[in-house]
Amino acid sequence: MGSGNIRLATGKGSGTKRARFDAVLVWADANWKWVTFLCWIGVASYYLALRSETIHWFALGDTDDNMRYLQVRDWIEGQGWFDLRQYRLNPPVGADIHWSRIVDLPLGALMLFFRAFLTEGHADRLACAIAPLLPLLLLMLSLGFVTRRITDGSAWLIAVLGPLGAPMGLGMYVPLRIDHHGWQLALTVTMLAGIVDPKWVRGGIVAGLASALSIAIGMEMMVYLVGAGALIGLRWVFKEGASRRMFPYAVALGGGTAVLFLLFASIANRQPVCDALSPIWVAVLGLAAAGMVVLTALPLRTWPVRLAAAAVVGGLVGGFAWMNWPQCFSAYQISPELQRLWLVNIREAKSVARESLNVAIPMLALPVFGSIGALIACVTVRRDPEKLWAWGTVALMTMFALALTFWQIRAAPAAQLLSIPAAAWVGWAALKAILDGRGIARPLGIAAVAAVGAILSASAVYPAAYRTIANWSGKPPVVTAASKARKERMERIRRANARCRTLPALAALNRLPPATIFTVVDLGPRLIATTHHSAIAGPYHRNGEAILDIHHAFDGTPDMFRAIAARHKATYLLFCPDFPEGTVYQSRSPRGFYAQLARGQVPVWLHPVTLASGMPYTLYRIAY
Repeated sequence: MGSGNIRLATGKGSGTKRARFDAVLVWADANWKWVTFLCWIGVASYYLALRSETIHWFALGDTDDNMRYLQVRDWIEGQGWFDLRQYRLNPPVGADIHWSRIVDLPLGALMLFFRAFLTEGHADRLACAIAPLLPLLLLMLSLGFVTRRITDGSAWLIAVLGPLGAPMGLGMYVPLRIDHHGWQLALTVTMLAGIVDPKWVRGGIVAGLASALSIAIGMEMMVYLVGAGALIGLRWVFKEGASRRMFPYAVALGGGTAVLFLLFASIANRQPVCDALSPIWVAVLGLAAAGMVVLTALPLRTWPVRLAAAAVVGGLVGGFAWMNWPQCFSAYQISPELQRLWLVNIREAKSVARESLNVAIPMLALPVFGSIGALIACVTVRRDPEKLWAWGTVALMTMFALALTFWQIRAAPAAQLLSIPAAAWVGWAALKAILDGRGIARPLGIAAVAAVGAILSASAVYPAAYRTIANWSGKPPVVTAASKARKERMERIRRANARCRTLPALAALNRLPPATIFTVVDLGPRLIATTHHSAIAGPYHRNGEAILDIHHAFDGTPDMFRAIAARHKATYLLFCPDFPEGTVYQSRSPRGFYAQLARGQVPVWLHPVTLASGMPYTLYRIAY
């Protein structure tokens, strides 16, 4: 692949500077992996310094991050490799967590390494800060590889730094974001790199192994992996000799899935469950892989025949799955009541169309821009079949991810990251036009660079532009009593969400003997990760009965709450005023128990427990 670097024939001094610049780019192209590694070191160092205070206070912000940390800590302290039940949620039965140990390995290794010469607290903080940055390196290398494959020149330099302009995608890699989504997103881009790799055997192996690893970590990216398999199959249909990619892909996917199931599937996941790598998916993916292997062995000479054969295999696989496990074709296997009371209130499970413009525009700006750029690139390379195939793959994956955001917001990080290669191509083409363009090319290049910069910083640009336009209109914003009250209420909710989760606030609970504390669902994982107490539930769909118990208790009467708390043998009630989840109970059941507590109506069998002054919550002992 040529470097594509352009040279400007100007005066002697500027020509010398340009020659040096071109030489640097040539060197960078030849050593792109090391340059990417250095970029990763810089980004990682920046975010470790930027979030040092957050690291110090061990502010694991997401419920899954807290649960992941506790899962690894319990494993280090002796819990079985295949036992992923969390026994301090809904004790003594415990809560079934549907993850695997794959992501636990790097985090556990870092925790053990730092514990060798630091106190346990400092070691765990440092491990949780560094662990999310490891998959960021894989992501940056994969973005660089994909961009080098589909573009000429040094657009890959923009691509490897592109995550800095993808706020939702980058958010999965910041220090303390130790959940598995960062690894899955990186493996999705790695899978894309395997699909567009000009070395077919290597690409097939990489795509297959990346898919198997992602599935073994969690099922969230299954739709992307199905799309990738379909693209590899279509390439085999329309390209003579493409079996050299499909055969190793099938072997790596089927064999890798089976091996990872044996090594990592938990005790619970060895049952026929839909939401994790289980015998169901080993059978379905094994059949799909076997079908691909058979297809590559058949003497099918024309593309219509290959298409028909692929359709037959696809139909057999789909029919096999539907006939045996039709329940797995739904997104969640939960009861209608749990869907109505709990899941509908989870933001990431909602469509982007339900968001306000100031949220939706920054979320969609990069994927929309990348989709348009990829389609334009397809037109420009239409006479080069290999480049057209690679660009078409990138365009389809980007647009597919964009479309999924209109189903659930959880697809937005993947949509942003998959759009980076196309955005990098546009940015590099614009820079070339600025440096070497003539006539109208240069101002067009400047406009394109400005557009790319605005897109990559849309989260800041859109609100600023909105305020500017509002100021130009000459109409000052209308502040009503209702809008002022709403703003003040949102600030109280934001403050409560932050303060009730803090390490100092929750650590005060450790002055009491270990007990079961009844609190809202979203506070459960943080509570058990930072104290020696137990909780009733966390936001994990396999534990629907415990989640519903909390909703029924807070929606119902005080006597109903007391009966449910007694059934769970809860000793205390932790009440955090204005906590986000609590607003759901107040709105849905204004006469319910939670709403009564918020109004200060405390039954006589709840006795306040004084821990320290300035606590953001109230702790009650429950008398039975």
